Amino acid sequence: MSLTGTPFLYTTVALCLVALILPLVLWSRMRGPKAVRVAVRVLMLLFAQVTAVTLVFVLVNNQNNLYDNWADLLGTGNHVQQAADLGQDGTGGIALKRLPKVKQDFKPADGPHMHSAGGVRVTQLKGRVSGVNAEVYVWLPPQYDDPAYRNKKFPVVELLSGYPGSAKAWYGSLRVHEQLLPLMKSGKVAPFILVSPRTNLLAGVDTGCANIPGTVNADSWLSIDVPKMITDNFRAESAPQGWAAAGYSAGAHCAAKLAVAHPDRYRAAIALSGYNDPIGERNSLAAQSPALRNANNPYLLLKKAPTPPRIALYISGESGDGYQAGVAMEAVAKAPTTVHVVFLPRSAGGHSMGLWRPQITTVFRWLTLQMGQNHVKGAGLGQSGRPGARGTTPQSPLTGGSTHAALASGTSSQAGAGRKP
Repeated sequence: MSLTGTPFLYTTVALCLVALILPLVLWSRMRGPKAVRVAVRVLMLLFAQVTAVTLVFVLVNNQNNLYDNWADLLGTGNHVQQAADLGQDGTGGIALKRLPKVKQDFKPADGPHMHSAGGVRVTQLKGRVSGVNAEVYVWLPPQYDDPAYRNKKFPVVELLSGYPGSAKAWYGSLRVHEQLLPLMKSGKVAPFILVSPRTNLLAGVDTGCANIPGTVNADSWLSIDVPKMITDNFRAESAPQGWAAAGYSAGAHCAAKLAVAHPDRYRAAIALSGYNDPIGERNSLAAQSPALRNANNPYLLLKKAPTPPRIALYISGESGDGYQAGVAMEAVAKAPTTVHVVFLPRSAGGHSMGLWRPQITTVFRWLTLQMGQNHVKGAGLGQSGRPGARGTTPQSPLTGGSTHAALASGTSSQAGAGRKP
């Protein structure tokens, strides 16, 4: 029975009802020795508590897409087949352009909201470079199957979840495809292909989107294998001009790091409530040593880049939870790098889907412009997006608090460290 499936939810609800009815019916009717009656009553109370807690967990998990299956929940899932040392560029010396095309089989994805807005499809991808074997979810824009667009290639956004988190979360919890469908149809947002690969590849730890020889090659999985599969199977624009990454929480750190580290693979990144130093997620493998932390800190990568990368970053967050990380990135950005920082007040929703969901339409309007889709109607945000330009989402007016705590270290404050969606 699937952890996120409707049958399991209904079963949990039914057990809760049984747990409520049993004491009402049997409490005063039990016979036998006092010790036996007490033991049975205690068991009934425990049964009621366990079923209640289970139901709450199922509802929260389904709402936030934290754990996709039983293996994720129990910490038994491992999607890494091998983790060779792939070198600094993550290719292992493989000539990527010479790799033969591989046709992937896709099927309709199951789960809440996965069948809406034209439906999300899923495939199981065996990464030829990274050694990762995991699922990838894909949603195609409404124009993709329109005969008028049969010769058009489409820009791509790679959607990265937090930790713990399911690759379905962008569709199931944030409802990105439902929100963007009418905007794409009306021409206010570019028709992006939305791709959500699994980022939780090892049991009980966050990979930090890093390549760690002998452990995991998460960076190569996300920046090489997944893009190669998409361009092999869909009319997708080539990198870097046609590719962007977007993420929330640990996925925000991932998105910014991938764009800064690989400007030859990504043109832009969206980071919602993220952090720069991998230690912002205490379970991150990239935080296990100073060398790994430095190699996977987008602030340090940007600061030390021999040539400023041609990328655009959109970074939003509350004070102590993403905002200071954006300010630090903004401070070291040099043209042609652009950083757009958005301050969100504490009343906006906290470190949760409730904070990130309302930002979807705004960030994709921004992304439409950054990806060179200037012909799209009404895509402007009213801010230039240049280094130093700050703004807010329409729902969250900028306040005087936006001027405080501009950190030079590039790390989130301890208040934001280790937070999970």
